[in-house]
Amino acid sequence: MSGSRSTSAKDATPLGPRAALDALFSGENGHLLRRAQWLASIDQLLRPYLAPELAAHTRLANVHNGRLHYVADAPIWNSKLRLNGPTLVAAAQNLGLDVSSLSVRTSTALAARAQTAAPLPSMSATARAGLEATLALLRANADEVSAPATLPRSRRGFRSGSPGS
Repeated sequence: MSGSRSTSAKDATPLGPRAALDALFSGENGHLLRRAQWLASIDQLLRPYLAPELAAHTRLANVHNGRLHYVADAPIWNSKLRLNGPTLVAAAQNLGLDVSSLSVRTSTALAARAQTAAPLPSMSATARAGLEATLALLRANADEVSAPATLPRSRRGFRSGSPGS
């Protein structure tokens, strides 16, 4: 079968986004991408140990020389993160990281990046009319649903004003 086009799975070159990622990770800067992914995953694992408002204004920048390096977008978040330092260090140690301290820097670049997000394009008249019609249908449907029948028993008592029922 010399004219056959079939190839074995081993010989096939993957196509699509996976091939692009494989090419990036196998390149000379692949170690930087792997390190960035690792830091992002550690950041996500440590976020539950932060208050939600604090987590929104800080991010893990590095783990180096036994120290967690964080970046905050304002001095107030810097201070609050430092106060939360022992909790973060203990959580990182529980994850298996060899860290003993926390370092926090303030960078206005984080705040500027959040503020310079592209403004949303204005809606066309047709899109606005469609949105208003959809919202009207949702409101009408919400009025038809009887609230006490859909709420869990614990919330029914709260809505009616009687405690503990």
